[in-house]
Amino acid sequence: MTINDYDEVYAMWQITTKRALSDADSRENIAFYLNRNPLMSQVALADGKVVGTVLCGHDGRRGFIHHMAVRPEYRRHNIAKHMARKALDALMKDGIKKTHIFCYTNNNLGQSFWTAMGWEKRDDVFVYSYEHKGE
Repeated sequence: MTINDYDEVYAMWQITTKRALSDADSRENIAFYLNRNPLMSQVALADGKVVGTVLCGHDGRRGFIHHMAVRPEYRRHNIAKHMARKALDALMKDGIKKTHIFCYTNNNLGQSFWTAMGWEKRDDVFVYSYEHKGE
């Protein structure tokens, strides 16, 4: 994925992951993320259009996958599985052995996908978020 894919990717996210979108997904922020994590994020193409995406990166010790998404009409063709494996391979090349993904509690499709891929749901941690506002 490159920043040149942004408009098409963001349009796809409006269909597939709209509830997860925030200011962090602005063109400027995605460009920063892609530059900070080169060659890790991907798009899947079919018929000349973006049909799948995954944002992938790390903080030096843990990997993170965000916005794994496939257009509904292209699901069940192993696109997400292929992108997940490529993302994990990219992280391994950087020495990252443990990766996390955040999945909404009401995203049954996502939960089933990650479980089938061998990921384990954790019940021992909570996610807390803080957004800096103002100065």
